[in-house]
Amino acid sequence: QVQLVDSGGGLVQPGGSLRLSCAASGIDFSIYDIIWYRQAPGKQRESVARITNAGRTSYVDSVKGRFTISRDNGNNTAYLQMNSLKPEDTGVYYCSADSYMAGRYWGQGTQVTVSS
Repeated sequence: QVQLVDSGGGLVQPGGSLRLSCAASGIDFSIYDIIWYRQAPGKQRESVARITNAGRTSYVDSVKGRFTISRDNGNNTAYLQMNSLKPEDTGVYYCSADSYMAGRYWGQGTQVTVSS
């Protein structure tokens, strides 16, 4: 059974940091690209960071220089380190494991709230 478990969200003040985790089971984690998405209230889900199965990273412009995506294939886990958080970073964050050949799987999401 395939499972992606998102964790690490919470309430943080502007300028603070959080580290999200995406723990996978039931898949060959190393062949998947991992993408972190977020969905703000009343808005569409957007991709914020991607790490390919080869380790290449990319980010949406609004988080460049503040967020860092990484992966640990030995532990089947991906991370999103979020620094200098802003109120507009508030939303539900989801990880996705994406493979052209093997399909796509989603985590359940974790809430991030940036507020003073």
